[in-house]
Amino acid sequence: QVQLVESGGGLVQPGGSLRISCVASGPIANLYALGWYRQAPGERRELVAAITSSGITNYAASVKGRFIISAENTKNALYLQLNSVEPEDTAVYYCNMLDTSGTRYWGQGTQVTVSS
Repeated sequence: QVQLVESGGGLVQPGGSLRISCVASGPIANLYALGWYRQAPGERRELVAAITSSGITNYAASVKGRFIISAENTKNALYLQLNSVEPEDTAVYYCNMLDTSGTRYWGQGTQVTVSS
């Protein structure tokens, strides 16, 4: 069973930057799309950004222009660059990978806290 492992979360000041990463423990055949979700306390999990295997990206309106998603398909690796962060970006960030059969893989989450 392939597992996704996130890293890079932590405490960052408002207006600062952070890069979080996700790597699969093994190969995922026929990868279709990869994405980052986040969940704040008391809130539903929401899609932050996604990228297809062909490189098409999609962002939530709240992060568009501030966050950048990228992937290295050959390494089954996914990244999220968080820029100009705001306290509202505080959440647990989850990595997700989807293959063409519809199988979804989830990471355990990494905490991002924006605070001065």
